[in-house]
Amino acid sequence: MPNVLVVEDEMILRMRAVDIVEDAGFNPVEAVNADQAISILESRSDISVLFTDIQMPGSIDGLKLAHAVHDRWPSIKIILVSGQVKPSESERPADSRFFGKPLGVDQMIAELQAMVGVGALTIVPDATGLPANQTLLSAAPTVPSSRSAQEEVLSAENDSLRLLLEQAGIDAETLLVQAGIDAKEREAADKLQKLILGELHHRIKNTLATVSAIASQSFRAAPSIEAGQNAMEGRLSALGRAHDVLMQVSWASASLTHTFSSATAPYDSQGARRIHFNGPDLKITSGAVIALAMTLNELCTNTTKFGALSVPLGRVEIGWTIDELKQRLHLVWTESGGPAVEPPTRRSFGTRMMKSLGQQLNGQVQLVYEPSGFVYSLDVPLGSVAAA
Repeated sequence: MPNVLVVEDEMILRMRAVDIVEDAGFNPVEAVNADQAISILESRSDISVLFTDIQMPGSIDGLKLAHAVHDRWPSIKIILVSGQVKPSESERPADSRFFGKPLGVDQMIAELQAMVGVGALTIVPDATGLPANQTLLSAAPTVPSSRSAQEEVLSAENDSLRLLLEQAGIDAETLLVQAGIDAKEREAADKLQKLILGELHHRIKNTLATVSAIASQSFRAAPSIEAGQNAMEGRLSALGRAHDVLMQVSWASASLTHTFSSATAPYDSQGARRIHFNGPDLKITSGAVIALAMTLNELCTNTTKFGALSVPLGRVEIGWTIDELKQRLHLVWTESGGPAVEPPTRRSFGTRMMKSLGQQLNGQVQLVYEPSGFVYSLDVPLGSVAAA
């Protein structure tokens, strides 16, 4: 089965790309930045396609990575994606493809299969009672169409936001003229305004892409439409609460304790304080705020449904320590007083997201299903979460 190297620093968007690769019938290999991607390519010779985002932190962005891969491994085909920039054909490596975000699932699957081949589609039994000889591809027409409709709505909203931003620019110019500001000051104000609007538009597009990915993931493995809708609403609420925390500090850095408190507040019913915190406060980056808030939402959702908080006497302890010598943060979520715990029979999106967080923050995640209570632990370099 051909291997596709997926390079994306945003956790949920990377998981969306991985699902697209798997739906095309190929095997995904994940990397969170260009350095990790190069390391993977140097250690193995079975990568057929590079699927990379253009905007990534570090000294090498996706476009430079694509050129480096094309020069060193010319047989590897390249797909570039971005929600902000659109490189011209001359700026891209020869024979590479470019797609804007949010990604169109059907289009991306068709493009991957056209570049590499049809892939190895797996025949699996369907739990909804479909005939056992139907493939996953033929057994799931309703989910893709649902995703497509959601993506069309998100795309329309994005276009509306773009038009609103353009109108805001026109209105601001009119106000400057009416205020009698001279031409030089208007030029400086115009440059600043374009910078601010550009950054706002970029964040809106990134958020819409993330929302689209959350919607897709929530419905992908949901046992019913209602369950998928509930999961999606919970995750979008968690994303909104994380943004609220960041808005209070102008998207600079936020308190770790405040992030935990905001993420868990909706689940600590009526101030009963069944979720307890124990650890030193720390200023953390915006990326860490969103990743931790989304993970805590999954943990809280699971514990209220199946774990300690599903019964009156259950409780959760969230403790964290900082190893100054090794410069690492160690976080542990421990449940107690709940029903006996049994390991899950399948790997859900929530489990995948919590596992992916370890890779996102260059650390390790452990999920332990002790009969006395579920335990989640995260061990990360302090530099991956702490604000400068």
